[in-house]
Amino acid sequence: MHPTTTAPPATAAPDRPRLGERIMAVINRDPQTAPHGTRNDAVLAAVLLALAVFLALSTDEGRRPDALGWTLLCATHVPLVWRRRHPLLVLMAVVALVGPYHALDNNHAATGAASYVALYTLAVTGRPLRTVLTGIAVLTVSVSIMLTVNTHQAVELIRISGWVIAVLFAGVDVRYYRQYVAGIVERAERAERTREEEARRRVAEERLRIARDLHDLLAHSITLIGVQTSVAAHVLAADPERLDRAAVAKALDDIAETCRTARGELRTTLEVLREHDAPDARGPLPGLHGLADLAEAARVTGARVELSVRTGTVPPAVGAAAYRIVQEALTNAVRHAGPGPSVRVEVRTEPGALRLSVTDDGTGRPAPGASPGFGLVGMRERARSVGGTLDAGPRDEGGFAVTAVLPTTAPTLTTGTPERNG
Repeated sequence: MHPTTTAPPATAAPDRPRLGERIMAVINRDPQTAPHGTRNDAVLAAVLLALAVFLALSTDEGRRPDALGWTLLCATHVPLVWRRRHPLLVLMAVVALVGPYHALDNNHAATGAASYVALYTLAVTGRPLRTVLTGIAVLTVSVSIMLTVNTHQAVELIRISGWVIAVLFAGVDVRYYRQYVAGIVERAERAERTREEEARRRVAEERLRIARDLHDLLAHSITLIGVQTSVAAHVLAADPERLDRAAVAKALDDIAETCRTARGELRTTLEVLREHDAPDARGPLPGLHGLADLAEAARVTGARVELSVRTGTVPPAVGAAAYRIVQEALTNAVRHAGPGPSVRVEVRTEPGALRLSVTDDGTGRPAPGASPGFGLVGMRERARSVGGTLDAGPRDEGGFAVTAVLPTTAPTLTTGTPERNG
């Protein structure tokens, strides 16, 4: 027995567009930008020439072309090869060749197809006014030539001039139809670009939001850890003989608690990046309820924080913006206001807005040699994201003040002027 071989499964041929779809694609396509236009027009010219020869041989035998007539008949179809590129010049060339052909009283039906194609090409590619004027001129020239040859033929040409008008209007209608389809396609492409730009804008806004969250979180936590570490180092170096173990333990516990809190907030923030199926997921937003924890964390570093919160219900986005602004303002106070600053945080609601202020009595200046950060920029972006305003700068009586007004109704976008970066 011969071994049997199994033929590999045939791959399915790609679906070819149906005949109707191909015809509609040709109609909708701009003839001047269609691929292989010259080649296709050359084929069309050859087909029309074959039709003209057939008509010249099979109809009106008394007017069968002579040698010059055959030359003019063949030459009439040559310009059609370039009909897409120069429709008006092609029509003029056809008329210039057809005129002597008819003047010699050759078969008048043989050149009809070429003339109609040249007229249609001009109508479908040119402006309607130019098309109408050209059609009138062609009819005038044709009738004038026929009147010199045969009055009966001139009357017959006038009688069938409706075909010329029909060809011209058909070309104009197709031109308008193509413009309509092109407008639909352009609007669809513009809508698609708009959707893509909107998606990119939302991605950029989400990245900026995450960057602000990470900056606020890390700057606040690292500042607290630095201050608490300095406290522990001071306790260890102050009097090694009488080590205050309780103070050291408390400072280390504060550092550990700050690290745990920062790790939890960092995990919550970064989880947004893993939500592939829910691009709008933002996780739980911080709010006004967390201001007490911020004040307590600042007190651990030695700052004397007085917190006053008199608020009602505010939108979550406004509450989150207020939380981050207070967080960054406290971080700046701990870093720049000097040892043991006195800080007052006041948050209250007004008709249509949430007003907050964070003031300290410190130096209000960054440490020497410290590079400017993005604290104030981030706070202003926070305020602007909910349509609010923020002002920050040194106070006349000393210290630094941050004030913000966050609307709880219709927002008005404005910004302040930075004075100090954290």
